[in-house]
Amino acid sequence: MRISVIVITYNWPQALRLVLRALARQSMPADEVIVTDDGSGADTRELLVAVAKNYPTRLVYLRQPDDGARMSRARNRGIAAARGDYCVFLDGDMLAHRNFIADHRAFAQRGCFVQGSRVLTGQRCAAHLLARQQIDLGFFAADIERRRHTLRVPLLARAYARPHTREGGIKSCNWGFWRDDLLALNGFNEAMTGWGREDNELALRAFHLGLQRRDLRFAGLALHLWHATRKNVIDNPNDAILAETRASATVRCASGLDQHMSEFATPPPDLRDST
Repeated sequence: MRISVIVITYNWPQALRLVLRALARQSMPADEVIVTDDGSGADTRELLVAVAKNYPTRLVYLRQPDDGARMSRARNRGIAAARGDYCVFLDGDMLAHRNFIADHRAFAQRGCFVQGSRVLTGQRCAAHLLARQQIDLGFFAADIERRRHTLRVPLLARAYARPHTREGGIKSCNWGFWRDDLLALNGFNEAMTGWGREDNELALRAFHLGLQRRDLRFAGLALHLWHATRKNVIDNPNDAILAETRASATVRCASGLDQHMSEFATPPPDLRDST
């Protein structure tokens, strides 16, 4: 099984550097890491070129123009460019445990997608990690929430991973999907722009397709660096799209992944080849 890690980023190269370091030291490396950029400045590409010189796996950089928050489009371009059988999604501020890819590989199951978890770092903790270029924390670290997610216990992880179709706790910052399932769903809904709900909407369509969800707890660990959030948006227009998807039992969105497939019919270059 070939695994493509799709990392979305926007104007935070300091965090992205740590994300890429964490993915570079995996006990079982991914087949490729695709950084899909929602319109960052030149310093993000400069970072990728510098990192590529000694990177242990195929490294791809995709950028779209900065035209507001278009996370669905950025992720769809990553899926279209991916050459793996299985796509693992990470946000550009998520630091993966060294067994992160091995755990996602172990829990991938046909007919399911995998919902991972995260440790939430506070503002002081995130600043500490960035200043010291540190990518690991223990259970007793200060200024973290959900500290249980620092514990890797594979036997417990198996107990939590029974397939189900509950909607609570959906978040695409740590997700695993078979690529052919994403093709069937037409990926993320690009009608959804701005903050949030695009992951809930995709998960809902996955359930309509007949997929189930496996929760990855006590495995597939990752630290989420603190940042300001916009999750309390009032009258979010994406809520109406989510409601329509629910009411219509939509499986395949109209504006999605298929718009980008021809662009990546030829695989995008490996940045290591240009250094």
